[in-house]
Amino acid sequence: MTTNEIRDKYLEFMESKGHAVIPRANIVPSDDPTTLFTGSGMQPLVPYLLGQEHPAGDKLVDSQACFRAEDIDEVGDNRHTTFFEMLGNWSLGSYFKNEQLPYAYEFFTKIAGLDPKNLYFTVFIGDEKLGIPKDTESAEILQKILEKEGIEAKIAEVGSEEDGSKRGMKDGERIFYYDASKNWWSRSGVPQNMPAGEPGGPDSEVFYDFGSEHDKSFGEHCHPNCDCGRFLEIGNSVFMQYRKNEDRSFSELPQKNVDFGGGLERIAAAANKDADMFKIDVLWSCIETLQELSGKKYDDHKEEMRVVADHLRAAVFMAVDGVTPSNTAQGYVMRRLLRRAIRQGLALGVNSRLSETVGETVINQYAGSMPELKENELRILEVLRAEEDNFRKTLDRGVRELERIAGKEHKLSGEHIFKLFDTYGFPPELSIEDAKRLKFDVEENWQKDFDQHMKEQRERSRTATAGMFKGGLADQSEQTKKLHTATHLMYESLKRVLGDHVVQRGSNITPDRLRFDFSHPQKMTGEEKKAVEDLVNEQIRADLKVEWKEYPTDEAFKMGASGAFGDKYGDTVKVYTVGNPGEKPFSIEICGGPHVEHTGVIGTFKIKKEESSSAGVRRIKAVIE
Repeated sequence: MTTNEIRDKYLEFMESKGHAVIPRANIVPSDDPTTLFTGSGMQPLVPYLLGQEHPAGDKLVDSQACFRAEDIDEVGDNRHTTFFEMLGNWSLGSYFKNEQLPYAYEFFTKIAGLDPKNLYFTVFIGDEKLGIPKDTESAEILQKILEKEGIEAKIAEVGSEEDGSKRGMKDGERIFYYDASKNWWSRSGVPQNMPAGEPGGPDSEVFYDFGSEHDKSFGEHCHPNCDCGRFLEIGNSVFMQYRKNEDRSFSELPQKNVDFGGGLERIAAAANKDADMFKIDVLWSCIETLQELSGKKYDDHKEEMRVVADHLRAAVFMAVDGVTPSNTAQGYVMRRLLRRAIRQGLALGVNSRLSETVGETVINQYAGSMPELKENELRILEVLRAEEDNFRKTLDRGVRELERIAGKEHKLSGEHIFKLFDTYGFPPELSIEDAKRLKFDVEENWQKDFDQHMKEQRERSRTATAGMFKGGLADQSEQTKKLHTATHLMYESLKRVLGDHVVQRGSNITPDRLRFDFSHPQKMTGEEKKAVEDLVNEQIRADLKVEWKEYPTDEAFKMGASGAFGDKYGDTVKVYTVGNPGEKPFSIEICGGPHVEHTGVIGTFKIKKEESSSAGVRRIKAVIE
């Protein structure tokens, strides 16, 4: 089956089990201040796993687009990608282990067509010191499933990954107990790190055995959690079963939830019976395009082609969800992806239209399952094209400058790296890579020197690892609620002052200030900023009522409700209105909350700064006094 077929069949399968299919969330989280990107399938569902009622019910299924920036440098081997999809199903107190484990097994074997003889399972070994029992229930359920299929399923106690490499696997062993570092889930990691009140629980992972020879550089013996490449984790059922108490003991939750995540690309690789994930259709189509463009073969240039295919696929999904290249936050990560892809393209001999051509391939691959890509094709390709054109214009000069420095200094310093970044658009990572290519040294303390120069130019002081743009709300304090409500008033005021082309492109709200990105082609004049301020403060003085109600999504947009560009919505949405009863609301906006109950408590709204965020996008920083 193709990757798209596996996704569709999974959604259909879980829907047949009574699950409501929900749309994917934006790759940029709207109300999670902890991360730049949606990095897991469960991330958008956390509020519901913690008790909030989901409008679609207590059994849900989706396929979530995810991105992990921390994996950028790992791309190039046969299994790492920055962008991936997670197939997910959730039970919000509806069913538990007895239903979930058979669901997962049936999907992998009967729907995705994987040979059950190649599947291995792991479960939680328990923690006696913390009073958390061994998850014998999951082990016994899995054993019965396998024995019913005629597969011998001995249960083995392993412990840690290190224990596994010492112990290895015995004949007939199919289910393995590991410790909390491998088979426990909570937002804080292992049970010892969890704060009081935090929920968590054991999980059961599914591994596919490709049957490759064990590489002893990863340990003496192979086992399911070995990283040698023989085994690939393809799914994980988390059983949110416990809550940590004030005395650091654990008690069972009254509502037990299930969170399943299956890596779509990994499942497709298993169905393909090939450990090289780049051989699956959605990535191989990009490789074929690269072979055509370059005239070179994949087998001779695997690392370069893998980087280009992964990075440009990720950039397409960032673009459709509203990200544009810049020198800060998500935009910086996107710029880094595109520029690394272009550099690898140059190594392949592709000197023009790389991102646009591969981007078209990506869009066509996903056109049937994710129509938003095809609907926004022209805009996506323009974003990619503009960044590639911009980079290629400065690239030659930057390379010449770096080579000049190498010839003269024989060592690259933090100041040199800053100059290459500031003047020629070279991300630091590319300067380091080129230094290796030219075989000359990089100063050991280059980062400290680089950071000092960046600090002196505060407007461009953010990188992918420092000063991240944390989307959404920092907390739910009263001051943050005031600023959040003021943001609604400002958004509507911007549209009334500047025009209907204004669309939200991102926000960040802390107790101290709000930051708001919006589409607008030019700098705001002093008169325009004053008009927006006056309009917002007029609504605050009017002490308008703030209310919310759930509506069918189509009805919400017909009402004139605003939303953030790139956001994905289900069948129903929460709509906040700001206005007095019986009168036309000043603001109607799709939002998750929280807000104040009436505007009179907000204070005086003041714009502190209006600046460029990226091409065609402006940023406002404002406070309430």
